[in-house]
Amino acid sequence: MQVQTTRFGTVEVAEDRVLNFSSGLLGFASYRRFVLLQPDEEGVFYWLQSVDTPELAFVVTDPRLWADEYQAVIRQEQLDAMGMRAIDEAQLFVIVNKYDNTLTANFQGPLVVNLANQQGMQLVLADRQWTTRHEIARLAGARASATA
Repeated sequence: MQVQTTRFGTVEVAEDRVLNFSSGLLGFASYRRFVLLQPDEEGVFYWLQSVDTPELAFVVTDPRLWADEYQAVIRQEQLDAMGMRAIDEAQLFVIVNKYDNTLTANFQGPLVVNLANQQGMQLVLADRQWTTRHEIARLAGARASATA
């Protein structure tokens, strides 16, 4: 199938790669179908692109790349709804944002994806150890130009 994007133009994606977030994402409840786009093979960031809205896409990453001890707690009924027995069967992602000169990730609202059936869900963690703006990288500041 062809997916229209504002960043990459038209992208060909296999139908079985479409992720279904039956409850949508926080603040975007009516958008339920997404695909993961990997800009390059070496990268750690992906685009979670809406299948239906070209301008709606989120940068996401695996939180465990930035915090080894990261864990998401999921209730049994959530596991059942996604067709999983344990969270270990899922791929976790967090949404990345730029805040000033820092890249932050929403560690309190991880995305859980069952890659076996392409079902996804956004959790809201009660554990206050994690924040919605967990710093993952500092961006290089603008250099002042030298004058002679």
